[in-house]
Amino acid sequence: MAQPKRQLRTLERGILCLVIGAAVLLGPRFLQGTRWFEMVAGAYLVGWFALVLGVALIVVELIKRGKTRQ
Repeated sequence: MAQPKRQLRTLERGILCLVIGAAVLLGPRFLQGTRWFEMVAGAYLVGWFALVLGVALIVVELIKRGKTRQ
């Protein structure tokens, strides 16, 4: 498996966590009637954690960028 040339920055990690959290929280609306529904619906805590973590990572990155520009 190929190694990435650079590590993901904090902003990219935050955006990725936001997308994962939103997918987990919104997934049950689109998966009604399938066997995946119960699994995804039971993971709502993971979705909220991913959303909060994503927001925190984005805030940290924006604070870092603000300090380096001053």
